[in-house]
Amino acid sequence: MRKWISFPHKEGTISRQAHADFPEEAIYEREAGRSGFFGPTAHFHHQRPPTSWDSWEGPLRPRAFDLNQMNVTAPTPFEAPLVLHNAACKFRLWRCEGNMKSLVRNADGDDLLFVHEGSGSLFCDYGHMDIRDGDYVVIPRGTMWRLETESSMTLLVIEATNDSYQLPEKGLVGPQAIFDPAMLDVPEINDTFKAQQTDDSWTVKIKRLDEISTVSYSYSPLDALGWHGDLAVVRINWRDIRPLMSHRYHLPPSAHTTFVASRFVVCTFVPRPIESDPGALKVPFYHNNDDFDEVLFYHAGDFFSRDNIDAGMITFHPSGFTHGPHPKAFEAGRNYAKKETDEVAVMLDTRDPLQVGESTSAVENPAYADSWKAKD
Repeated sequence: MRKWISFPHKEGTISRQAHADFPEEAIYEREAGRSGFFGPTAHFHHQRPPTSWDSWEGPLRPRAFDLNQMNVTAPTPFEAPLVLHNAACKFRLWRCEGNMKSLVRNADGDDLLFVHEGSGSLFCDYGHMDIRDGDYVVIPRGTMWRLETESSMTLLVIEATNDSYQLPEKGLVGPQAIFDPAMLDVPEINDTFKAQQTDDSWTVKIKRLDEISTVSYSYSPLDALGWHGDLAVVRINWRDIRPLMSHRYHLPPSAHTTFVASRFVVCTFVPRPIESDPGALKVPFYHNNDDFDEVLFYHAGDFFSRDNIDAGMITFHPSGFTHGPHPKAFEAGRNYAKKETDEVAVMLDTRDPLQVGESTSAVENPAYADSWKAKD
């Protein structure tokens, strides 16, 4: 058994409540925390922004990548390039240009799809469902599936390697908060699904230990007539997420957790009112999240804590340094210039360091580390 050392202490010029009512001479609050946003914390109050560095040298720098410039078209998600990865997680962007010619099955772990662009139909062991932009689809390990597209589809594919996806524990707010599990849709054994149960030949591409095996059938192997149980493909759209909010307190990213694996979490930022209390912080707080790497994929909207970030880009902040809002966003928050956000973003926080994929480095914005410098 282990227990964090705990001795809450106050020293010098501080605010009594974290993220609110800052002393005017020390308005730049920085949070140091452990275990993501779930462990012990310390809050420092600085005279200057803790991100107002003059220069960066070395591999730990904050990084931004424009994935719109990558060639991510591939016959299957397994052949799409790795954007970021570690032993517990593989993060890909995949463009499916037309109907898949084979089925796929991931024997290495669960997959989480997020539809960034386009729409189509998912056919899998459990039946058929229509999917569209903004949908999350959890695909349990070992499930056979394929897509038929109405238009070109671009999807995030996040593998929980040798692991599974679960829902976060919602504690005081109850299991129906953020989204009610009753909102989760499952595929149907409907007429559309039965219509594809033909004697046409199909292959199944199975990924195991990152190697592909191919199994051939003289008929559609998606030939189930029914199923029962509590394991299935499930779908939820970001439009069905009702974020936790407080008009007096800026909630940490962990309050927006959507799915949990053993070594990482996936969070969703959706439009919400900005804190209205005069003393409340209105933008993400400066923090060094020293146990987790942080990745943000920008899906849609105006990304209120960042400058010059567009849909289809990602930012990557490895653990080990302080990061937070850009100068313009911080000032806009102080002035309560915006009353609500309209951003939609997917955040991946990993307990283990992420490696950057080879093709990802080619689409990096090398000036991103300088974007915290105050503009004249």
